[in-house]
Amino acid sequence: MNNVLKNTPLSIFDKYAPLQSRVDLMMKIGKDALGLKFDDIISATRGKIDGREILLAGTNNYLGLTFDNDCMTAAKNAVDRHGTGTTGSRVANGSYDEHIQLEKILADHLGMESCVVFTTGYQTNLAAISGLAGDNDVIFMDADAHACVIDGTRLTSSSTIRFRHNNPEDLDKRLKRQGDISNGNALVVIEGMYSMFGDIAPVDEFVDVTHRHGGYLYIDEAHSYGVFGPTGCGIAEDQGVLDKIDFISGTFSKSLASVGGFCASRHKEFEILRKVMRPYMFTASATPSNICAALMAVEKVKEGQNLRNNLKKRSIQLHSGLSEMGYDICADASPVIAVRRANEAVAAMEWNWLIENGVYVNLAVPPGTPQSSSLLRISLSAAHTEADINILLKAFSDLKSNQQELISKMSSRLTK
Repeated sequence: MNNVLKNTPLSIFDKYAPLQSRVDLMMKIGKDALGLKFDDIISATRGKIDGREILLAGTNNYLGLTFDNDCMTAAKNAVDRHGTGTTGSRVANGSYDEHIQLEKILADHLGMESCVVFTTGYQTNLAAISGLAGDNDVIFMDADAHACVIDGTRLTSSSTIRFRHNNPEDLDKRLKRQGDISNGNALVVIEGMYSMFGDIAPVDEFVDVTHRHGGYLYIDEAHSYGVFGPTGCGIAEDQGVLDKIDFISGTFSKSLASVGGFCASRHKEFEILRKVMRPYMFTASATPSNICAALMAVEKVKEGQNLRNNLKKRSIQLHSGLSEMGYDICADASPVIAVRRANEAVAAMEWNWLIENGVYVNLAVPPGTPQSSSLLRISLSAAHTEADINILLKAFSDLKSNQQELISKMSSRLTK
């Protein structure tokens, strides 16, 4: 075996050669869209790149609270009181009073019996899904599930079955086909608003199908908590079924203007999972500043109907304007508006052009996108004004006008 390893000509990095080719192609076209550096972030809607001010339209800062004075003051005061870090997990080092406060406030807001706070939103789904699903259970997962949901299923020994995206009828067929799960349960995992296309799940229908088959429904509201519903609890609240959801996960890094995550449950027995969820037990707990910023942001969410109203208006304004220009938009109006492009090279070329013309959006390409789509992904904020959306629309209008010139320029760069 040692001789085989010694004589092999392969580098440990050779397996990434196809990916490196894609990166090289991107760099020929312009900037590294997956490693962009900002000189500064000035506000919820403005930043600086290469010394130029730019309109931010790809930050997931849905309520614009990252520069809210109360949230910033809460974070600063937390550092003064408790220092900069916790230096260990809650299992090893204990919980701060603010960790407990935040769990209680989130549980009360969602009308849930239990809530556990995690250090990141990604860890939330890793921990909760792998903790809930045991050897004899079966996970039914939406085909467009986020990477952290997929990775959460990989940490279990449960069987995983995918159903068609946003299709309760297909879930119903697969649950029927599975029949009785011997000594186990069905855990159905969906999202509220999907992060790439911005499409909305028919949560009320999924509740009916899941519970009719005796399963448990888990919904990730990472991109919809704070944004939808009369009090900002998300799509489940918006569709009137919040009290029927078994498990709700969310993140602090979107509407809550911080870093962290949570999973809440209407089952008080969920508390026992603190003793088994490895990403919870073996990770340093969230810093005081992050927790206190999120605590304040939850209060802003509860009272945030004006923010939600403006966000909805801006979403409709942008969606309508892009549709009138003939752009192929992946879903109905929502805070995430994804514009489908012909291929990865064209999307990268257009993303660079937008940056050069003062607008930052996300470049989203396979394998991180549904249907192997290449996208210009826009995420709007309640901090955006009508004038900001007009700037975005002008940029996309000019982009369409300059299409042939851009394609010619791209071809020239790629043949060098």
